[in-house]
Amino acid sequence: MRHRKAGLKLNRTSSHRKAMFRNMVTSLFKHERIRTTDVKAKELRRWADNLITLAKRGDVHARRQALSIVREKDVVHKLFAEAKEKYGAVSGGYTRIVKLGRRPGDAAPISLIELVFSEEDKKKKKTKKKEKVAIKRKEVAEKKEAVEEKAEEKKEAVTEEKAAEESKEILDKEEDETGAAAEVKPEPTSEDSDDKHEEQAEALVESEGTEVKEVEGEKAEDKKEDAEVK
Repeated sequence: MRHRKAGLKLNRTSSHRKAMFRNMVTSLFKHERIRTTDVKAKELRRWADNLITLAKRGDVHARRQALSIVREKDVVHKLFAEAKEKYGAVSGGYTRIVKLGRRPGDAAPISLIELVFSEEDKKKKKTKKKEKVAIKRKEVAEKKEAVEEKAEEKKEAVTEEKAAEESKEILDKEEDETGAAAEVKPEPTSEDSDDKHEEQAEALVESEGTEVKEVEGEKAEDKKEDAEVK
């Protein structure tokens, strides 16, 4: 007869069993839910309920008793700070067990054990999540705006560089054209060449006429001299 002997052995020694449940309770209060087998979840509920009643007491002795079970001090401080607000108006039912089915491999029944919160705590959690989501969205939007601004600045810089290069090319082409025009002299046309030939011919004819006149004048003077001598 096992009178006044609560708890399950789970085919483990007492030291192994206590160490296992201490770890499981610590992770339960740290993460607020864990997944384990049905038998362990039902036994873990006893440990969690006892620790929550200690946290609701809130005195130094209760804190020391909780520290002798829970592995992490931060988890104990968090539990004692939030226990009266979360579980002050409730005298039990601090945890919930949800069956998930069987585990692949050994087909052991698996359950999810989690802490039960009041509606106010749920609303607070939802508001916190919404605030976090809003903050993340703002950060993402700001990052996108910064990236777009940088891209626009780069595009403007590239367009300005292209415009400057095009203006330089246009100026260089104009300078080259003006230099080539200065170097190239206008070639004489056919009409200009004909006019020049006519002028040269007239000049030759005039020079020949003047020479003939001079020769005739010299001959006339010679004849006059001869007549006077006779």
